[in-house]
Amino acid sequence: MELVKPSIGLIFWMIVSFSIILFLLKKFAWAPILGMIKEREDSIELALASAEKAKQEMKMLQSNNERILSEAKTERELLLKDAREIREKMIAEAKGMATKEGERLLKSARENIQNEKMAAITELKNQVATLSIDIAEKILKSELSSDEKQKSLVNTLLKDVNLN
Repeated sequence: MELVKPSIGLIFWMIVSFSIILFLLKKFAWAPILGMIKEREDSIELALASAEKAKQEMKMLQSNNERILSEAKTERELLLKDAREIREKMIAEAKGMATKEGERLLKSARENIQNEKMAAITELKNQVATLSIDIAEKILKSELSSDEKQKSLVNTLLKDVNLN
């Protein structure tokens, strides 16, 4: 029962030992513990501030990224527009050159056809003339085989010359 109802001496020595332990803890343990707690609190505050700063920087970077992305899209659209215009211009130039080349080739072909036609006509005329001369020569040989026929032809030709 002594433990349930402690005596005054026991209470006194418990208070003295508790005070000594409290003094020792205050002198040697609480200052470092409180210092570490303060240090930890400061580091947490610093980490929170750093996190908030990082959050702000992330927002700023995100807005910069969005702006840069928007500018890149705009620039891409401009480049695509320029490329389309250049492509259309090149196609138009190629069509123009092809049309001119086609017209030139067509004109050249027409000239060649005309030249060939004229050469064929000239050749045909020459052949007709040669054939006509050959036929006339054969006819004349057969008609003028006798002297009498020759005299009659000369007389007819002389009459025609006088009439003209």
